[in-house]
Amino acid sequence: MRHMRTATRFFVSFGLAALAACGTVPPAREAAAPPVAQVVPYEVKSPNGARTDNYYWLRDDTRQSPAVLDYLRAENAYADAWLAPTKSLQDKLYREIVGRLQEDDETPPSYDNGYWYYARFRKGQDYPVYLRRKGSLDAPEETLLNANTAAKGLAFSQVGALQISYDNTLLAYTQDTTGRRQYTLRFKDLRTGVTLRDRVENVEPDIVWANDNKTVLYVEKDPETLLGYKVKKHVLGTGSAQDKLVYEEQDRSFYVGLAKSKSDNFLFIVLQSTLVSEWRYADADDPDLQFQPVLPREPNHEYQVEHLGLDFVIRSNWQARNFRILRAPIHTSADKRSWKIVVPHSSNAFIEGYEVFKSHLVVNERSGGLLKLRVHPWDGGRSSPIAADEPAYTAQLGSTPELDSEWVRYSYTSLTTPVTVYDYNLRSGERKLIKRQPVLGGFDPRNYVTEYLQAPARDGTHVPVSLVYRKGFQRDGSAPLYQYAYGSYGYSEDPVFQLPAISLLDRGFVYAIAHVRGGQELGRAWYEDGKLLRKKNTFNDFIDVTEHLVRKGYAARDKVFAMGGSAGGLLMGAVVNRRPDLYRGIVAHVPFVDVVTTMLDESIPLTTNEFDEWGNPKRKAYYDYMLSYSPYDNVKAQNYPSMLVTTGLWDSQVQYYEPAKWVARLRATKTDANPLLFHVNMEAGHGGKSGRYPRFREKALEYAFILDRAGIAQ
Repeated sequence: MRHMRTATRFFVSFGLAALAACGTVPPAREAAAPPVAQVVPYEVKSPNGARTDNYYWLRDDTRQSPAVLDYLRAENAYADAWLAPTKSLQDKLYREIVGRLQEDDETPPSYDNGYWYYARFRKGQDYPVYLRRKGSLDAPEETLLNANTAAKGLAFSQVGALQISYDNTLLAYTQDTTGRRQYTLRFKDLRTGVTLRDRVENVEPDIVWANDNKTVLYVEKDPETLLGYKVKKHVLGTGSAQDKLVYEEQDRSFYVGLAKSKSDNFLFIVLQSTLVSEWRYADADDPDLQFQPVLPREPNHEYQVEHLGLDFVIRSNWQARNFRILRAPIHTSADKRSWKIVVPHSSNAFIEGYEVFKSHLVVNERSGGLLKLRVHPWDGGRSSPIAADEPAYTAQLGSTPELDSEWVRYSYTSLTTPVTVYDYNLRSGERKLIKRQPVLGGFDPRNYVTEYLQAPARDGTHVPVSLVYRKGFQRDGSAPLYQYAYGSYGYSEDPVFQLPAISLLDRGFVYAIAHVRGGQELGRAWYEDGKLLRKKNTFNDFIDVTEHLVRKGYAARDKVFAMGGSAGGLLMGAVVNRRPDLYRGIVAHVPFVDVVTTMLDESIPLTTNEFDEWGNPKRKAYYDYMLSYSPYDNVKAQNYPSMLVTTGLWDSQVQYYEPAKWVARLRATKTDANPLLFHVNMEAGHGGKSGRYPRFREKALEYAFILDRAGIAQ
């Protein structure tokens, strides 16, 4: 999926004010000239016609072409020169953001198989140290992995997964060192602290141990498409060339993942396309690891599996558009006649996830557009919600590894409430505060106000909107607005606390999340109404929310800014082509903007997996529809707002050349003098730079651009 799969959400802003509002043009900007990309016509062929692409030459899969690298460096040099006058503001914003961060910090400890696990951050260090204590939090501390040491000397480092063997003596972990999401699997003996010689390259981050404490399953990736498709097993002490194939997925529209049941009894191979799931299971104690399907894949059937006693507990959309929870005897799980309903389907509540315990089932459900929690006892007693305190919030299941626990861990947050971790007693209903995200620098949540409202779309649909602003805000149409949305893959954008955004709110901004169609905030129908041949609903919703907020006085008509990333960058590209007059500025992060060309090319990562999301352009109806909104293909001679576009050279989700070509075509076509900046991170992938602190530098740069364009930089 073309969205951020990082622990921290993208939260950026953007802006545009007339140059006159900024006073005299600084010399650095006056002297800077944007690079002009060479025009080299190239014919993109398809079964439904050919198109000429003047900038196709910017695609270099090796990332070594001198001409391409020189062009990207020239774009960076221009962006740096234009942004040079904001350097002191960037430094100030960075100090503000980091000043709110408790730099010496720990995650709440979680108990699993006899140990308490947690991670610690130290001031000045970019990565956590992963730790544990045996039996008690008073026991001696053991270091599992110091991610700072693992990252030493690397321009990029990201630990994908850490998995402990069943006997607690060995660590398996994956690490990406380029940002390309090609991980290396490594092992450490926790008794001696020695890193083993075993090493497997080019794998997905998911790994699972069998119960023999020597066998690990992993997913090998195709070196060209980067699609994980082969499940292999590695036995410690053997070379990776000897690893045996366990399963190979033939259908390239499926992603392949791995999981282990909470009971530790079963290993799962998880196969997932946009609309179809298949889970395969094997006894974790079986040395041969013979996998069989829980239920063979069926058209338009998605399901998810956990184990409890003699049954599988299944979340399924079979005859249940918004999903339901069922129990199925393990040995007859493929026979749906043996399934028993636990939580029935509801037209008003979408079941997004669940956690299984011996005494209770806890469900994460969406109703009224918000993510909530509900507890269901297995003994047939009445279900009950876990209460919340605000009109717009997010309650998310956390990690509770033990099946027999009487407490479930969850996080609670809102646009004004920092992430707060609770343990909730499943029998008594007691709620115990475990930790609240510390926010320093004088932050007081009482100084901010959140709202949850409905904006009418042009077809009569009402689009939910989450808002936050500083107390004292007057709804008089004078404030700058920062509007964000995503709207694809059924991925819901929840109203969660954003620490960097305080720097915008304190400068008078209103921040809004438009919960547009294409997400799943209002259930499955909300998603289906914003995909394939209904994708334009996503764009229209975003525009209609903007107009509603301006009309209701939440923003000045000439101070509206918008941001989206990845598939949300597609949203930005489509919106700015349609209604550039509505926005003073746009930020598009790693934007998916060359829709038709990318979806025609099955060698590009993610293409085959996403035909059910966007359509297959080899079919004329989809080709014509996608071509009618593709941002790159619909650039036209008109005025555009100020724009900041970002990418990572090693991006595997949206290749760097999509935004590169888009910027080149915009420069050659648009009729205004507003700045168009293209910031290329030469050492990162889809999620930007790795590490705790570099991302705050990137936020500070983006916010400085916004505030400069808004004319309120001081």
